[in-house]
Parts: sequence; structure tokens; C-alpha cells
Amino acid sequence: MFTLVRSGVRKAALALSAVAALTFGATATTGAAAAPAPGPAPAKQGPTSVAYVEVNNNSMLNVGKYTLADSGDNVFDVAVIFAANINYDTGKKEAYVHFNENVQRVLDNAATEIRPLQQKGIKVVLSVLGNHQGAGFANFPSQQAASVFAKEMSDTVTKYGLDGIDFDDEYAEYGNNGTGQPNDSSFVHLVTALRANMPDKIISLYNIGPAASRLSYGGVDVSSTFDYAWNPYYGTWQVPGIALPKSKLSPAAVEIGGTSQSTVTDLARRTVSEGYGVYLTYNLDGSDRSADVSAFTRELYGSDAVHTP
Repeated sequence: MFTLVRSGVRKAALALSAVAALTFGATATTGAAAAPAPGPAPAKQGPTSVAYVEVNNNSMLNVGKYTLADSGDNVFDVAVIFAANINYDTGKKEAYVHFNENVQRVLDNAATEIRPLQQKGIKVVLSVLGNHQGAGFANFPSQQAASVFAKEMSDTVTKYGLDGIDFDDEYAEYGNNGTGQPNDSSFVHLVTALRANMPDKIISLYNIGPAASRLSYGGVDVSSTFDYAWNPYYGTWQVPGIALPKSKLSPAAVEIGGTSQSTVTDLARRTVSEGYGVYLTYNLDGSDRSADVSAFTRELYGSDAVHTP
């Protein structure tokens, strides 16, 4: 049976996030340094491979431990830090970016947690999702409020030398703490402002929640603003309902170690045969997952994957 949305590991991440005290304003240490020059462009041919990492339990460095046996190229092209949160300040009545202690640790130690991946040519993106407090991407009450939050996100990308932001509109619990219900303008204003702030960075969409269905407002459609969009249901094939070329879409979504290798292979084969350009994976851990990873690399790139501890 396929895994819907995120596994139980994710729920543990949210619980820890809710009680952690570290927020956007925390002082960074080594993370404040600018990102190095981009690493070498991947020589491999085939879809972009994406790996979400639950940093409450696993290291981002795991993403860089997989290469293709035939060429030595990186298996993964994009690593997603899972996850920061959109929280709600009930006193100020405004949303803010929040980092639990594990996300903050990754960011503060960017020199050892993020830069090694970037030096290999792997892009590192920060996922942001709801935290049960009523604040979400789809209920900003004004364009100004959306722009303020967009600036917090883009400032985070700049401060820690990241490569972009991933939107995941889950667990907001719209209406909590007196917040509003989703409206049609909020996400359009937010994405528009974020793209203006970081024109050359990645903006990706985990295609779920009220925000994902509200991409057009007042004659502005932000669909083409996204670099990638992907299916949020692991072990399934579902083309994201967003007007992007196939090269930017991942209808396939798999949980490494949680989706059967036969399904992983079938979805990878379909990705290639139907001409899609992205393959999404979730929950890469510290084990040697070369068998699970090879199940898709053989179809995507014509090579087994090698794990280097």
C-alpha cells in the first residue's frame, strides 16, 4: 500500500518543530558565510533526481554519498532540507519562518552540512510547511503580509547560502488562532514576491493543499514561476496539475525503503517513457540504500548506484 503524503517520521518532525524554541531570528555561526561557487554541472543525461531528507533523524550529507557506477556522477541533483515551518505569532498576528533545533543545526553548520553537497554540484533547497498554528501560504490577509513573509524566506536563502525554497502546504490547520481561511490572492502574492526577491534561485511546489490549487489571481498566474512541481503521494503516479513543461514535473514519487523496488523501477521507467524530467524521492536515511536507489537509476540513467560511506 502506498504512503500518503509523509510517513510517520514526518509527524515526529512536526512534533519536535512545534516545541522547539529556535526561530528565524536565531544567531547563525558558520552558516552565515556565503555559498561557494557552484560545483560542476552534472554530466549525466536524464531526469533531475530529488531527495527529501528528514533532518530530525538523518544527515543531509547522505545525499552526496550516491554516485552512478558507470560515470561517477551524482545520483541526486537536488537535496531538500525537511523542514522549516510557517508559524504564527498570536501577539503580532503575523506569520514567521521557524526552525526547529535540527533544522537550525543544519543551517548553522552550513560549512559542513550544506557546502559539501553544493561543491559536488548538488542544489540544496529548504522546504517550508505548516505547523498546526493556522498560518499557511494560502491565508495571508494582504499583499504586504505576503511580501513580508517572502522576504523572510529569501533572507534565509541568502543568509545560509541556500539554492532555493520548496513550498509544502500541509498541516497549516487554517483557522487556528483566529487566522483566516484560504483566499485566492495569498499564494499568488507570496510566490510573486519571492521570485522578485530571488530571480535565480529554485522555487519548487509540493503539489498539495489549498495553496497548490490557487495559482492564479487578478490576471496573474504564477504557474510558470516554479522551477519544479511534484506528486505528493509516495508509491504513486500522479501528474501535478500545474501548467509547467514535462521537464519540470515529477509525476513519480517514492519513499526510499518504503516503496517497493519493483514500484520504484516501474515509476522510473514510466518517467522516461512518457518524457518527464524530474524524479522525486523521500526519506533518504544513513543506511546503504544502493539497492533501492539503483532501482530507479538503472531506468533513469542506465547505471547502478554506488554508496560511499
